[in-house]
Amino acid sequence: MAIEMNQNENDTLEMIESVVSFITQFESCAVAMSAGVDSAVVAKAAFLALGDSAIAVTAESPSLASGELRQAQEVAALIGIEHQTIQTQEFSNPNYVKNQGDRCYFCKTELYQQMQRLVTQVNRRVLLNGTNVDDLGDYRPGLEAASENQVLSPLVECGIDKAGVRRLAQHWGLPVWDKPASPCLSSRVAYGEEVTPQRLQMIDQAEQFLKMQGVTPVRVRYHGGDLARIEAPLEFLPKLTSVQERSAIEDKFREIGFRFTTVDLTGFKSGSLNQLLQIDLSESKA
Repeated sequence: MAIEMNQNENDTLEMIESVVSFITQFESCAVAMSAGVDSAVVAKAAFLALGDSAIAVTAESPSLASGELRQAQEVAALIGIEHQTIQTQEFSNPNYVKNQGDRCYFCKTELYQQMQRLVTQVNRRVLLNGTNVDDLGDYRPGLEAASENQVLSPLVECGIDKAGVRRLAQHWGLPVWDKPASPCLSSRVAYGEEVTPQRLQMIDQAEQFLKMQGVTPVRVRYHGGDLARIEAPLEFLPKLTSVQERSAIEDKFREIGFRFTTVDLTGFKSGSLNQLLQIDLSESKA
């Protein structure tokens, strides 16, 4: 057991040396930082590598869930890295609003272009994000936006996967080390249904209500006709479908603005809407 623990510690130290060394080659950098574990780890590594020559940047928009900006600020303060907030304008792009399968491409393009303008103002050289090796196997059109805007992914460059990211975060005492994935609220809107600030507010309020009832992780998916589809781990299904709880959820969701509420019997699955995609991205961006 001691040998195994020592090996794990050695592996963690090797990952730290690798990612910090990778970032050290740059004079300065700006890290696209959400409140998630991946970008928090990159921000920590950037601060270790470059000190005050590194900054963390969080985008604020209607697609950011309640509490995420505050948590990003708190994590940045814990790390010691300078933190800045930018206002992104993805809702002014009709390609984003119409919510085809490449929505994330337009969102990330807006983010990285805004960051490019910021780093020019504050004299930073390189943009970094929190993409890890496991992300490369998923459907993520935002990766194309990163490539087009010369955004680097230290975790990918160093071969670090999600499990490795969590080990680094735990080693560094980052409070988000075991935080479940929390993609933007727009990812809850079924493809083909327009993304609007009002719909995202409905989703956010619904998810916050369920979390207050102890249901987590949870997703509230928006479908046409103001239908909410709740995804939660299977152990919560008896709670969600009990007479008392079901009535309270239905009343609350109607108050929020949903006309219909359903519970997905297959349970929680991050990125489940991607299963519905049958789209030629080259045509959608034409």
